[in-house]
Amino acid sequence: MTAHVIHSARLVSEGRILHNGWVRFEDETIAEVGTGDDWRISVAGDQPDAVTDADGAWVTPGFVDIHTHGGGGASFDDGEDAIRTGMALHQKHGTTRFVLSLVTAPVDDLAVRVAGIAAMMQDDRRILGSHLEGPFLDVGHKGAHDPALLRQATSSDIELLLGAANGTLRQITLAPEQPGGLDAVRAFADAGVAVAVGHTAADYAQTLAAFDAGASILTHAFNGMDGIHHRAPGPVAAATHTAGVTLEIVNDGVHIHPEVVRMTFASAPGRMALITDAMAAAGSSDGDYILGSLAVQVRDGVARLAEGGSIAGSTLTLDDALRRAVTEVGIPVEDAVLALTETPATAVGRGGDLGRLAAGYAADAVLLDDDFRVLQVFTAGAPLPR
Repeated sequence: MTAHVIHSARLVSEGRILHNGWVRFEDETIAEVGTGDDWRISVAGDQPDAVTDADGAWVTPGFVDIHTHGGGGASFDDGEDAIRTGMALHQKHGTTRFVLSLVTAPVDDLAVRVAGIAAMMQDDRRILGSHLEGPFLDVGHKGAHDPALLRQATSSDIELLLGAANGTLRQITLAPEQPGGLDAVRAFADAGVAVAVGHTAADYAQTLAAFDAGASILTHAFNGMDGIHHRAPGPVAAATHTAGVTLEIVNDGVHIHPEVVRMTFASAPGRMALITDAMAAAGSSDGDYILGSLAVQVRDGVARLAEGGSIAGSTLTLDDALRRAVTEVGIPVEDAVLALTETPATAVGRGGDLGRLAAGYAADAVLLDDDFRVLQVFTAGAPLPR
């Protein structure tokens, strides 16, 4: 058995801050959490293999990104090597578990990709599953998706994708107002997939109907959908209204104004999930990239389609999303951390073992300095080599 203790930390978990806290890992699981010098009693007679003095640093659960497309110059659409490259970049920034997002492509190609992700999951526990963002989207809210590849969901499409994923399709984003959309919501939800409303022309009532049919996530709130109007409240208001619905937010200072982020957090406490929606340029340089089948230009860290100028994902990492939430938006640390740990884990059905610093949970943790810069990352009890 491998044991590790982190002590003298500001532990942030479950919406609370525990000062002078400590956490003890045993192999890949958290064995115990406490305060003060009790950690010495906890390990008496069974000295840990390693002890980390956090010296007052923040210690949070490992970040869980349920919507990310790549990083480090690599796209998750491009297979195993690219997936490992992108995850390595984001892991350095505190993300310990990933739902790998795939952009719109022909359904047969998507089936091959989700099958490849399912195979990788056999020996890489960082991967929680796949997320299909498309192709069942509204062309009028397509964002950075190829309009020629968008389509209405059919029962054969659904069967093919679910079969190829073999139980590992974790999330799907679709437009429920499309013909067959609500049937698709029900079919995917019945199969245990977290269904997200996004890239949609759905109005308030149609979005409520989707949530009633089993959808439980709003994909990157405000982006790829109509906004809030005082006579047409739209999908965001439907999501804040509906208990149990998680709202994704891309908090990069580009997708959403900080004041709108603050208002949305206030409207749905405990139901906000900070995501990156990152594409290949995250952690890489400005330049020209491909997202799916579309050309993307990244200038000053902002990704936009070369044709039309639509925002094309982000170059965000979750530590930066946390830092911006606290320092620019004014979200309390404990609420911001909840939004990139327990809330997203729960949204995709993993709230029982991920996202908390608590006994029995995965030994995933991030040490951060006062400015929320990552000092060390642990995944399943193993420290990331510096």
